[in-house]
Formats: sequence, C-alpha cells, structure tokens
Amino acid sequence: MLHLALCAAVLFLLRLLLGLPWIQVLPGLLIFYLGSGGWKSVCIFAKTVRRDLHAALVLLTVKFHVRRHLRQGNTVPRIFAETVRRHGPKTALVFEGTGEAWTFRQLDEYSSRVAGLLWARGYRAGDVVALFMENRCQYVGLWLGMAKIGVEAALINFNLRLDALVHCVAVSDARALVFGGELADAVREVHSSMGKTVKMFCSGDWDPQKVPEGTECLEPLLEASPPHPPSAPQRGFVDRLFYIYTSGTTGMPKAAIVVHSRYYRMAALVYYGFRMRSDDVLYDCLPLYHSAGNIVGVGQCLLHGMTVVIRKKFSASRFWDDCVKYNCTIVQYIGEICRYLLNQPVRESERQHRVRMALGNGLRQSIWEEFTSRFSVPQVAEFYGATECNCSLGNFDNKVGACGFNSRILPFVYPTRLVKVDEETMELIRRPDGVCIPCKPGEPGQLVGRIIQNDPLRRFDGYVSESATSKKIARDVFKKGDSAYLSGDVLIMDELGYMYFKDRTGDTFRWKGENVSTTEVEGTLSRILDMTDVVVYGVAVPGAEGKAGMAAIADPHNGTDLEKFGRELERALPPYARPVFLRLLPEVNKTGTYKFQKTEMKREGFNPNAVSDKLYFLEPSQGKYVSLDEELYQDILSGKQKL
Repeated sequence: MLHLALCAAVLFLLRLLLGLPWIQVLPGLLIFYLGSGGWKSVCIFAKTVRRDLHAALVLLTVKFHVRRHLRQGNTVPRIFAETVRRHGPKTALVFEGTGEAWTFRQLDEYSSRVAGLLWARGYRAGDVVALFMENRCQYVGLWLGMAKIGVEAALINFNLRLDALVHCVAVSDARALVFGGELADAVREVHSSMGKTVKMFCSGDWDPQKVPEGTECLEPLLEASPPHPPSAPQRGFVDRLFYIYTSGTTGMPKAAIVVHSRYYRMAALVYYGFRMRSDDVLYDCLPLYHSAGNIVGVGQCLLHGMTVVIRKKFSASRFWDDCVKYNCTIVQYIGEICRYLLNQPVRESERQHRVRMALGNGLRQSIWEEFTSRFSVPQVAEFYGATECNCSLGNFDNKVGACGFNSRILPFVYPTRLVKVDEETMELIRRPDGVCIPCKPGEPGQLVGRIIQNDPLRRFDGYVSESATSKKIARDVFKKGDSAYLSGDVLIMDELGYMYFKDRTGDTFRWKGENVSTTEVEGTLSRILDMTDVVVYGVAVPGAEGKAGMAAIADPHNGTDLEKFGRELERALPPYARPVFLRLLPEVNKTGTYKFQKTEMKREGFNPNAVSDKLYFLEPSQGKYVSLDEELYQDILSGKQKL
C-alpha cells in the first residue's frame, strides 16, 4: 500500500508544515491520490476491509486467550476442566458406531481414571505412550487422560502394519502401547520387534488368543482406578501434548510435535474465524490420529463445549443419514471426501439435514459450487494448514475456491508470504542480497511462515527427528537473518489477497515449455470421468525435455471409454496438459486422510514390464489413446515414436 503511505506523508506536510486548512488539503489529497494510481488501492480496500477487520478481530481474540493461558500456565486438560464446569451434563461426544454418548462429566471421569492408572504404574511427565486404535470416544479419553499427568501420546495411524508400525512406536520412544482389540492381529505381528520394554494394554474387544503375551485388558484396570486424577504435574502451555505422524505418502512417517498452545491455536482460529457456536453439533468422520479430526474437530468439544459426533470411518452412503439422525450443523471433510459424496446417488437425507457449514481442506474448485448447490450447504469453511505449520489460512467469507487470504491493506500484520520458486526444482529464488522474492498477485509461489519461537502463534515445533525439522526451515526469507517455515505447497494469490491451492511441492512438472499443475489436471479428469479417482504425475522420457504427464485412473470394471475420454479431454485441456500416458488400475491407493499415494507409480512410470495394469499412449498423429505394449515402449525410448 505504497500510495496510502505516500498520501499520508503528503497530508502531514500540507497540514502541519504549511498550515493549510483541511478544506483545501483533503480535495487536493484526493486528486493527488487518484492521479498517482491510487484508485486501485481504494477498490481493494473497499472490497476487503470488512474481511480484514473480521480476521484482525479473530487474531486479536486468539492472541489474547493465548497470552492469558501462557501467563496462567494452562494446558489443554486445564482448559477442558473449565469446559466441564460450564457444560458438565451436556453431551460431549457421540460414537455413531454404537450410539454411545458421553457427557462432559463422563469424559472427564474416564480421562481421570486413565491418568490415575498410568500414574500408579509409574508413568510420569515426559514419558510417551503410543495409541493405536480406531475412532471411538475412548480414544479421546485416553490421550486426554495421559495429558492430565503430562504423559505424551503418540497417535499412530491405525492403517499401518509391520515395519511402519514398529517405526512409529520406536521413533517416539514409547514406554507402552495402548491398542484397540480390533487391531490385535497387527500388534501380534510386530510384538517381537518392539522389545520387552514396551508394555501392552488392550482396549475394547478382548480375545486372549489374539493379544500378545503379557498384554493387559484395559477396561477392568480403569474400573478399579480412582475417578479423580493425581495432582497435576508442572506442565505449561508450550510443553508437548502429543505427536501426530505425517501421512507417509513417501518414506516412513515423521512424528510432528504438537504442544498445548498449538492445539489451542488450531482449534480456536477455526472456532472464532468461522463464527462457530458452542451449541453447534459437529460431525467428525475423520481419523482421530490426524490433526483435522482430533484438533480441528474434537478440539471444539474440549475447548469450546461443542457436541462432536465421532464416526469409526468415513462412509459416503451413510454421511447425510448420520447428519440427519444426530442433528449435525457442521460437517468435516478432507481431501477427496466431497467428491465421493457427489458420486453417490441422490437420496432424501441430503436435503433434510440442518448442516450450515462444511469445514475442512482440499475441496477442489472444480466441484465447489456443485457441492454447495446439491447438498444445500450455505458455507464452505475451507482452510489451509498442516499439523506442524505456523502459516495457517482461513477462507472466512465463503470465497469460492479459496483456501484463505492475506490482507492487501496490511500484508505484514500476519507474517505469511508467497515467495518465488523454481517450479521444476522447487528451489527458492533469491535476490542478489540473498533474501527471497515475494510473489505478486497471479504469480505462483511457495507459502512460508515467519518463525518467531517465543510467540505461540508463530513458533515452529518441528518433528522428533531434528534432521526432518531442519529441512522445513529456510533462512533469510523475509529479511536477512530471519527464519521461516517451508510449507512445501505452491499457492497463488489474486488481486484481493485470496489464496488458491495450486500444487504440492514437486507435483508440478514442466512439459512442452509449460508448467502443468497435477491438482488442476486431476480435477478436470475426475470431472470428465464422473468423479472417478484419478492421480496425475510427471514421468521422465529419455531424450525429452521436462516430464510427460501420466494419469492413473481407477477402472475396476474396465468401463472407461477411451475414445469418448479423449474427445472430452481435447476440449477441456490444452495440449501440454493432456496426459501422454494412461494407467487403468482396479483402485488408487490412498492414505488414511484421503490423499493419493503417487511415489510408487512415479517410480514404475510407463514401463509395461514393471506395470501389470493396462497402459495407453496418446498417439499424436491419430490424436487418440492406443495400447502401450513392449514394441511401442521401445520406440518411445529410442525416439522413433514422436511424443
């Protein structure tokens, strides 16, 4: 806002130094401002001031509460204790699987019994206990009870098996593992690899024939435990609460550190930013080992007194029926969930609900309005954030397609920024003095957040692994000598400051001199194929510059009409963005949080000897997809076949 600053300086000179009256100064200032190109700034100000004032109020509110909790040495369990005092007999959690409902007092008592049991067994503040079970009310009570005595929970993805499961327990240095009876087989497979020092507790279904030797059944132990917790340990607002693991799309999962202040900040920014109320009923069908389900969702219960309906696993066919049954007013989504809902046949319940808000991230712009129109959901509360990041964004005013914004009036109030990167290598581009170059509206860049370690809103706690933490930090980003968190995501900002997700770092590839966004192409292809799962990635071709696009398409019934698909693709995408190769497979592998897994498919490429699925090649002279066999593959490698 250079014009505003310049005009303010002119106003100061004319009024104070020359002593001119306001009646002469103001008209002259207006003429000067408009003549110097300031009208554009006026328009931006007029269009965004209401949005920015709301965001400023939210930020100030959260900052006030954070500083209060910091000053008082509060923790999530202490804040929850205040919630219990206000909402004791009210329903806190409902488990859809059994219809079981817990009041705030019952959740408090259960978690206190957990605390008492672990304390009696010798667990103290700073110890780690791994939690490996499917969604249910007990999940929340277990980690909350651990937190009451300062024990840190390692929340492990219940889909993990063998080496990945052992890795997650080992990297957290857990002294014990609490697992659900439904996962007894998975635990028994790795029991010998964990060592005798890891104590085993089983919650839920108890079968002595399935659980590893030495495992104790948790329920009778909790019944015998006192309903009041031991004396609270000396833990503060910036101490560790629990660990959440990355989804593991590449390599082994990393354990991200979540401190009490981070838990509060993530839940509170969403609560105040999207104008939630304590009388809302939130439908949480996301895994509780993930920050969206356990912080953004369950956090509204623990911190703000909201009722949260927990579902064991997401079900597209039962989604709206559940919302009607439990009178839900807010639903959560992540990744591809909204597309799966649109792919369901029309049913009465999708119009009979009371849902006023869909809360989450990953709703593609290509289906945004179709989702809100079909299901009559007036507000999409899309946000951007990750468990460990310090640069969260929120789309507070329902802007179609946006995942958040940064103020154009006062861009430095919230220290996040898009900085220029080489879209092939994803390396940060710097000025001659070594500082990163901020992006202008319309320029894609990586989102970064300035790290201020003594500010709970700006700190970066990183991972258990120091090497993993260092890889997410860049120096000299906003100015010389500073440090910033690297989100790893490419976003783009419009003239009003709205941010739009473009791609994950490394997903964008260059072909025929153009940058191709896998996210955008995936959205287009999925829409053409009636919401089918589609994964797009770039593959290297010998002798060709850049990477050729390849699309893996879920085709379990061999029903994809490639001729029709090719015709519609020609209308929908420019030539450089059309996939050169296709791979039709029974299903596309996804993480537990509905993100597609591309790593293995990228490695296999378009080699028919490495891939058992059907492969196709976009033959340029014919303009259609043809079967990719060994002979054609060799022609492509040798350069005989043109691309």
